[in-house]
This record gives sequence, C-alpha cells and structure tokens, in this order.
Amino acid sequence: MIGQSNMGGRGYLKDVKPIVDEKISMLVNGRWQIMTEPINFDRPTSGVGLAASFAGAWRLKHEDGQIGLIPCADGGSSLDDWAAGGPLFDHAVLQAKLALRTSQVDGILWHQGENDSMAGRSAVYYGKLSVIVKALREELNLPDVPFIAGGLGTFLSTGRYGQYFTESDAVNSALSKYAETTPNAYFVTAEGLTANADGLHFDAVSLRKFGIRYFEAYHKRTNVWTPLPGESEMVSVVEERELNQAEKRMLLEIGFGRGEMTLSELEEKLTALK
Repeated sequence: MIGQSNMGGRGYLKDVKPIVDEKISMLVNGRWQIMTEPINFDRPTSGVGLAASFAGAWRLKHEDGQIGLIPCADGGSSLDDWAAGGPLFDHAVLQAKLALRTSQVDGILWHQGENDSMAGRSAVYYGKLSVIVKALREELNLPDVPFIAGGLGTFLSTGRYGQYFTESDAVNSALSKYAETTPNAYFVTAEGLTANADGLHFDAVSLRKFGIRYFEAYHKRTNVWTPLPGESEMVSVVEERELNQAEKRMLLEIGFGRGEMTLSELEEKLTALK
C-alpha cells in the first residue's frame, strides 16, 4: 500500500461497518497481526482506506487463503518524495522484504497524485512514476508483480483545496497512459466516488467501493474504466460476513482494551459466546 493520504485512508470509521477476518493480516513492526482499521496509521486523521475491502474481496475468491497488507502510504507525499533512494521508497522496500521472509508479495496498490496536480508537475508525472515503479520491482526482484493505480477523485477541483489541484485530470491521464503502456500495470477509475467534507479525501463508503474495483483489476489483470455493477452489493457481502468465535472474542477484547466495557461486562460477553 503506497502513495499518499487517499491510499493511507481518511474515511470516517463511523460511516461503515468494520471488516473483520482473522485471515486478513497487516504488517506491524515487521510481523503479521490480524487486520484492524486504521491499517495505515500515518497521521492522527487516519481512518478507513481501500485495502480492507480489497482484501475482503480477495478472501471471497480464496476461502481458505490468507492475505496480508503492508501499509507504507504517507499523507501529502509527492512523486519526488517517493523517488528511489529516498526515505519513503526505502521504507516501503524494507517492509516488503520483511514480509517476504514469511510470505510472497503479489501486488502493489498505488494511489498518489494530488500533490503532483499543480505547478506543471503533471507534465512529468508519467516519466517519474515509470522510474519509481521500475526501481521498486528491481529492488524486490519482482519484475512482473502487478501494479494497480487508482485515479484521482473527480471532486478535487471543486473542493476546499480545489485551487491547488488544477492538473488532476492531467495526472489521471498520465496514470491511465502508464497502465496502457506498461506490462502488468492497471488503472482503476474513481468515477462516481465521493469525498469527505474537505473535498480532498474519499469518504469511507467510496473507499469500500474503490477497494472492490482495485481487486477487480488485480484479479482479472485488467483496467477498470467504469464503476462496477454490483460493487455496493459486494461491499455488503464483505462487511456482513459471519464472524467465527475467535473473531467475536477478538472484537470484545479490543473493546475492553479501548475502555468501552468493564472487565465484568467483558467476561459476561465472553461467557455468552461459549
């Protein structure tokens, strides 16, 4: 998971149902833990991202499989910040290599471009992105790993910070061109997705749909140019998945750890699960 804040996720947790699955993990301190949101805690405003529903959709196709998410996105980062040899690039490579000790890396999820939608930066977006992805694949010795890039929101130019994103359409053109001209690279449209009140970050409901679109591109190795039929229903299937006993206990333990219930309430609820 690399890019800036819309990959990290700024959707409000209260706006969607949690996705809980003990076979979906996230990398924390180089070790796998059961996924909980926020997955990519790069800022105090971190929230729902697109990766949870991506992983949930993957699980629907792999009933007994396990999937791990490697959070490396950093809010406000530009392509220059992601240049090979820089701290964000090196951190992402390190995290991926830690994951490779026990797993395999099967995809790169990218969402970035807001910071390059101004001051003429969009004109060099394609070239800079090409260099970054090539270097990333070389560092990981994964020349054919799928690279999935999502488009920027169509709401950017009219939001609170719209004056700064005058080149968002040009960045989207560069992203789609990259997908069309690069092996194992795919573009995912943000058409129809909506934003938080800031007009900058996708809202939680949209990010759930975005994750389904990313999975479609990954699973079918194809560009997703238009919203998918039934994507909202797919989100519901992922969110409404019946939890097993271990997952229910985990949620109770998390609630207790957050101070949402007393010890006696926790023990009562745990007893009721047996």
